[in-house]
Amino acid sequence: MKLTTKLNDYRVAPGKKLDLAKRPTAIKALYKSKSEYRELLAEYREELSDFQRVLYAHDRYALLLIFQGMDTSGKDGAIRHVMSGVNPQGCQVFSFKRPSKEELDHDYLWRTTVRLPERGRIGIFNRSYYEEVLVARVLPEVLAGQRLPEECVNPKTIWKERFSDIVNFEDYLTRNGTRVVKFFLHISKEEQRQRLLARIEKPDKNWKFEMGDLDMRTRWDDFQHVYAEALAATSTAAAPWYVVPADDKHNARLIISKVITETMRGLRMAYPEVGEEQREKLKAVARVLEDEAED
Repeated sequence: MKLTTKLNDYRVAPGKKLDLAKRPTAIKALYKSKSEYRELLAEYREELSDFQRVLYAHDRYALLLIFQGMDTSGKDGAIRHVMSGVNPQGCQVFSFKRPSKEELDHDYLWRTTVRLPERGRIGIFNRSYYEEVLVARVLPEVLAGQRLPEECVNPKTIWKERFSDIVNFEDYLTRNGTRVVKFFLHISKEEQRQRLLARIEKPDKNWKFEMGDLDMRTRWDDFQHVYAEALAATSTAAAPWYVVPADDKHNARLIISKVITETMRGLRMAYPEVGEEQREKLKAVARVLEDEAED
């Protein structure tokens, strides 16, 4: 049982403008019932787990998954549900919050670069260096806090320069064996309102609510604008963006699962072959172990 939805419907075409208002936040359910949703997700988890084992053994590629979205868009839940079947030894998750003093004393790509996945592993960024063309663009105080030299902060060119930096960086990663796949979890303003209310009304979710969430919500249109520009400028054939309708969390998780498994299926990898000499050694070891059983 597999999803029939076409992934190109969600992919951001390289070199074209993007209007997020024309991209749906809700689509028809991709599952007939909750039980079918669980079955589909379980199948993708198993397939992803199988691919991860080959990725680890092959030890040539790495996979970097980037999750971005407005507050409450479901990034944490998507990561938890989609990746729960993967061996923790082969998967690394990093959540990037407010930069530390040490991080601010480096270039803006430094703190994420040191967290890139090793060969054979899947790396997950919950938020990422894209915050530097999103939050830093909407909130001038964030950019000011980076204490860049004056000549490096030309308001007419800085964002195009950063888009170029990011595209070049992701091209570099691709040429060195790291596949980059990026997800923007696209929710409506009304859905966010309901999820914020749930954080307030449900005691077990109170810890998730921050007063700053409301401040960011007042800049909704600004964020939609900068997201659209950033995604359009940095979606490439090598490192695509997917705009995932996220009002229905189940739909979003299934789409993300399919994208990841299809990406891994496209990697030219296999379990390492064992040479004739090594096979003979293994046979000798097997005989020793079999003899032990007979004794």
